[in-house]
Amino acid sequence: MKKLILGMAIVASALVFGQKKDVNAQLQEANKAAMDAYNAKNYAAAAPKFVEVYDLLKANGQDNKLYMYYAGLSQALANNSDAAIKIYSDLVNSGFTGVETTYTAKEKKSGQVVNLDKATWELMKKSSDYSDFKTEQSKGVEEDLYETLASLYLNAKKPNEALVVIEKGLAKYPNNAKLKENQTNAYLASGNTEKFVAGLKEQLAKNPNDATNWYNLGVMQAKTPATVNDALESFKKAIELKPDFANAYQNLVYTTIGDDSKIVTEINALRKDKPDAATKLIDERKARFTQALPFAESWYKADPKSIDAVSTLKEIYVVTKNMDKVKEMKAKEAELSAAAK
Repeated sequence: MKKLILGMAIVASALVFGQKKDVNAQLQEANKAAMDAYNAKNYAAAAPKFVEVYDLLKANGQDNKLYMYYAGLSQALANNSDAAIKIYSDLVNSGFTGVETTYTAKEKKSGQVVNLDKATWELMKKSSDYSDFKTEQSKGVEEDLYETLASLYLNAKKPNEALVVIEKGLAKYPNNAKLKENQTNAYLASGNTEKFVAGLKEQLAKNPNDATNWYNLGVMQAKTPATVNDALESFKKAIELKPDFANAYQNLVYTTIGDDSKIVTEINALRKDKPDAATKLIDERKARFTQALPFAESWYKADPKSIDAVSTLKEIYVVTKNMDKVKEMKAKEAELSAAAK
């Protein structure tokens, strides 16, 4: 899974309690400390300061959970997963959306547009001194809450908890691609491979150009003999979309060759009493290795420092009797082995 990436621009709020100078000073101090720490990327220090701002506001009648959202965001960025999960869970369960309404009106005398609280805005509608009464809603963060909480649970290796959050989120945002992706990953992490494969296919139906999903589908298909050919097609689709996809080439090689140790054992068992049957298996084995050769060469090209790619390619050249290439790969294998020491 990709590393959790979170980001949101935080704008310092004007925190004013005219009749409570001590509280106002505390708010200003806590808000500045939170902002300074956040902007300095000291997220562990920013988080408790945002909580402090929230607590001070709440004590004075303003339950502004946006500051708890900032605290949760900071905890997540500080990799404090448990603390972040607690905050995000509380926010999700509270129904917090992050949507805020701004109330404005124009002063007729000055022509200036001023921000008002809702009560004052409603009151000023009765005054002839104001006009152009407008409201504007900010973008909500609820969708982000579900995405981030699900990712936090997955990173904490709690796929079942993630699935609960994801299902709740998808009920509200059924077209959210990130939640769908997390759902698929959660199915895999929880051992529900059937739903994992179904999720991959659903995502590919919507976005057939996702090389990673084609690769993951191929990995799952390769585990079942009945879908091995499907796996080969999935891996080929992955490299078609991403020509330098080393892992896809690697799996194409291994899937094409199959269980070679088992075949070698069968050949050795047949050599003495059934030489014709052994020869047939040898020819079939060589054909598979020949078929796998271009994939192995592409794997080596995509990842020339992979000793696995070099060793596999050497073995294929042995079976296909290309001794010049065997010599070349032996030298490369020795070079990589020496460099790894």
